[in-house]
Amino acid sequence: MTEITSDKFIQIKDILLEMDLKIVKEDEQNELVIVENEEEGIKNLIVDCEPPLLILEQLIMHLPHDKEKRHELYKRLLQMNQTLVHGAFAIDDEEKNLFFRDTLQLENLDANELQASINALSFAMAEHSAELLKYAKQ
Repeated sequence: MTEITSDKFIQIKDILLEMDLKIVKEDEQNELVIVENEEEGIKNLIVDCEPPLLILEQLIMHLPHDKEKRHELYKRLLQMNQTLVHGAFAIDDEEKNLFFRDTLQLENLDANELQASINALSFAMAEHSAELLKYAKQ
């Protein structure tokens, strides 16, 4: 961990705390924190410094087992992604989980940019969570 990266990690933690996000887990060696503010739809959001990027990733739900329903959901996710200001819905390689994911340039990152990205997750959950829950129950 270089000193520059370490300074950025401290800066990012400070910004997260200023945003009223609770740090529920921290891995200083890997420069990773997990934060939450459930009232804002933020639950176990992973914030990971991976120079030159800051990666934000939150598990949204497990994907339906039924292939037809899953493919219907994929189409809908692409449509939902079109409305997102930052980040995107993404699936893992095994097609088992749906995530919200965003990446930001770490070098020039400021509080407004990080807040905008996290707000995008909150807005996405406010707008789409009811529909996603329908798929999660299938």
